[in-house]
Amino acid sequence: MAADNQRGALFRTLAPHQHSRVTYAELFFDLVFVFAVTQISHTLLGRLTLLGLAQTTLLFLAVWWVWVYTSWITNWLNPERTPVRILLFALMLGGLVLSTSIPQAFESRGLWFAVAYAAMQVGKTVFLWLSTPRARTPARMNAIRITAWLSASAIVWIAGGFAQGHARLLLWALALAIEYVSPAVRFWIPRYGASQVEDWVVEGGHMAERCAGFIIIALGESIVVTGATFADLTWTLETVGAFVSAFIGSLAMWWIYFHKGAEAGSEEISRSSEPGRLARLAYTYLHMPIVAGIIISAVADELVLKHPAGHSSPATVLSAIGGPLLFLIGTILFKHTIRGFLQLSHGVGIIALGALAWFAGDLSPLLLSILTTAIMIVVAAWESISLRSGAVESGAHI
Repeated sequence: MAADNQRGALFRTLAPHQHSRVTYAELFFDLVFVFAVTQISHTLLGRLTLLGLAQTTLLFLAVWWVWVYTSWITNWLNPERTPVRILLFALMLGGLVLSTSIPQAFESRGLWFAVAYAAMQVGKTVFLWLSTPRARTPARMNAIRITAWLSASAIVWIAGGFAQGHARLLLWALALAIEYVSPAVRFWIPRYGASQVEDWVVEGGHMAERCAGFIIIALGESIVVTGATFADLTWTLETVGAFVSAFIGSLAMWWIYFHKGAEAGSEEISRSSEPGRLARLAYTYLHMPIVAGIIISAVADELVLKHPAGHSSPATVLSAIGGPLLFLIGTILFKHTIRGFLQLSHGVGIIALGALAWFAGDLSPLLLSILTTAIMIVVAAWESISLRSGAVESGAHI
């Protein structure tokens, strides 16, 4: 009984209607993923081929998944408790090994990447399992089911680390598929069946704040890349124009996500009768294209800064159009989940980017960057004006 009480003390305790704040230990943990995002963008920049894109996409999905799983764990466990804090510090060490292995993950450091990833995923879930009191049967069984799925994928990850070439890519894709499917089937395992969504008790405000923090990480990395690249260039009219366009593009992305969407998401998940289901869809899955779009846009910014003149290369077109496109697709789906309707401004922005792609190769990288930034500004302004008008009309009816 005493052991169960000690385990239960590791969980967060909330008074009714109390918001569970993000702790300093969690913010400290996130620093590792600032480095990981930088490694991913630099790896993509050096591998702008179809194979390189596939490899970097897989690495990004792995980084996002290990981070978001940790956010679920710290939504349940209290990082102010010393054992949980030590767990986060151990995960930071694993995250550093993971991040430093990214550039050579498909060459000499594949096994390092796989072992670090598997150890982080399985280790923290076993910790959750052992920390859950026996009296909390649904939560304990949920931890057991998650451990079973992650242990199965860990075997495939490590097998991929020993493999070479395309075999590694295929094995790691299979491992990721196992992990990404598992929440959708509610971690079903033989004999014990599947978890109930009601078992995924989640503090919505905390989850929303954690994912918003990762968006800040991605945007911050974009600004760092832009500033560092610009600092090393000769400041001409073209490079200054590319720098300003990149900066305003980042501001537009911030505005589109944070001006209304982030707050609305936090409020919706906090009052939802099924916060676990909403957290799984809106924050675990739908934030992936948002973050990926920001990272790809950062790659485009660096390409445009270095080569603002001439015709846009296929790599520049793909990143300059694909980054904002992924970002808008992610945000329109995320906001549809929390608002119940598709944002017209985002849909028009997606169509405009698709139309721009038809003749983007004939434009200079600088002009292409300016046009994509202009589209994002229009989307941000349109949404702000439409939501403000809707609020005024609602107030008038009241």
